[in-house]
Amino acid sequence: MFEAVSHTIEIPNWIELASTVRGARDPILVGPSETKWNTRTPDGVGSLRLRRTGPTTVEAQAWGPGAEWMMAQAPKLLGAADDLSGFAPPPGRLADTWNRQPFLLGRTDRLWDSLIGGILGQKVQAKNAYASRRMMARRYGDVAPGPDGGWILPSPERVAEMGYSDLHPCGVERKRAEIILRAAREMPRLDRLTERTPEQVAARLERLRGIGPWTTAMITATAMGNADAVPVGDFHLPNTVAWHLAGEERGDDARMLELLEPWEGHRWRVLRLAKSNGSAPKRGPRLSLTGDGLNMERTARR
Repeated sequence: MFEAVSHTIEIPNWIELASTVRGARDPILVGPSETKWNTRTPDGVGSLRLRRTGPTTVEAQAWGPGAEWMMAQAPKLLGAADDLSGFAPPPGRLADTWNRQPFLLGRTDRLWDSLIGGILGQKVQAKNAYASRRMMARRYGDVAPGPDGGWILPSPERVAEMGYSDLHPCGVERKRAEIILRAAREMPRLDRLTERTPEQVAARLERLRGIGPWTTAMITATAMGNADAVPVGDFHLPNTVAWHLAGEERGDDARMLELLEPWEGHRWRVLRLAKSNGSAPKRGPRLSLTGDGLNMERTARR
């Protein structure tokens, strides 16, 4: 049993903590005042617990061989590397949402975690992607250290030795499974990409067959806190943007990019705010996994 490493982190008093760390997505568990994160660090597996103890303080506790790395990463997860320069919503719905729920963009610097999340999120509902991720971690991963339990995704080295038949029981059909296997085998050449710019990371990842702009936007947003990420090809986002920025029930990628153009540099931040206001009126089909394949009417996203 590893002893906890503890530290107090200073944060701005205005940020909404849950919204800040929620941007890094699964497997970070977010509660009203407490966050838990399990991951595989350069030093080994680790677990982190963050708890707000005052207007400007967060208590951080970490366990496992990767505890020191996670403790060093904790300020970045809380948005310490984010830059709000130039972001000032004018009076209106966007400003009202920002004033009600202000946040910073955190970054995990765990490319493997974000790769798996991005690939599993292709063409399926988020709840199905999260379920597949949890099944992968439980079936093939490691138990998280510390008192909170949980599971950590298997290492890319282990996944690289798998085949489609290993991922199928986790609800992953052949196409996404093959992308995951290719990414795992390429990880020795990808692992230090987060030291580059989001544009460089996206260009390198898109050289992998099956990874396109939607996936790289999701990866750079979560792993690198990319404030300007735009997931082109998303099923719902163009409608959400058109609805909240222009009052239009439907939009396409071109219209979404047009409406987001004034916010260049902060487009992911604006997307987060629009999504937090709810979706546009729904008329389209749901996407769901059934058996060995997908039931869907739109398959452009990747």
